[in-house]
Amino acid sequence: MPIVNEIKQHKILLDTHVWLWLMTGEPILSLRFRRTVSRCQKYNGIYISPISIWEVGMLVEKKRIQIEMDCLDWVEQALESPGVHLVPISPRIAIQSTRLPYEVHGDPADRMLISTAHESNAILVTCDEKLIKYGSIRHISVHDPRH
Repeated sequence: MPIVNEIKQHKILLDTHVWLWLMTGEPILSLRFRRTVSRCQKYNGIYISPISIWEVGMLVEKKRIQIEMDCLDWVEQALESPGVHLVPISPRIAIQSTRLPYEVHGDPADRMLISTAHESNAILVTCDEKLIKYGSIRHISVHDPRH
């Protein structure tokens, strides 16, 4: 079941934009997903990849997003949220990101997220249509948090 409509007892890995939206309270995320996050915080945990930290830093530096405090302070505070876990980029994750099956676009951050989700046996939570399409070919499970 690669495209997961309802997250029950699963580990979830947040794509960078979903992590940002969750931390800033963006209303684009469905109420159903917000309830899921609360449940995951208590039981299974919410996973963040270091590549997402890098992406946040790049977005701030390029002035594509604004956050209300120093970027490093924001990241450290976000990672201290209940149930949030940083998944290290292991050598296996790094190498597997270069060997992904099927056609996937060349964005290194997305490749790293796909590999992290696969190796962690986690559902990748994303609104990125390319990643959702990749999930439909059954290499990873994905969930769109807008629904």
